[in-house]
Amino acid sequence: MNLILALALFISCFGLIAAILLQSRGAGLGATFGGESSVYRSRRGVEKRLYQFTIILAILFVGVSLIAFLASGSSL
Repeated sequence: MNLILALALFISCFGLIAAILLQSRGAGLGATFGGESSVYRSRRGVEKRLYQFTIILAILFVGVSLIAFLASGSSL
């Protein structure tokens, strides 16, 4: 695989992981197991930008992965 393509895949992978982990979903551990999920709240400010950035990174990761697959010459 091309070095630049591998580096792009590596950066997009760890960027996506970091963006997902930075998103807070609730106030505490109880929210992890389903607590506080009945309250609807909209994203604002930094939280909204982080959400949009996560979507962009996910699209970038999928695109770079497909390009790497096609560049490798593998077939299904």
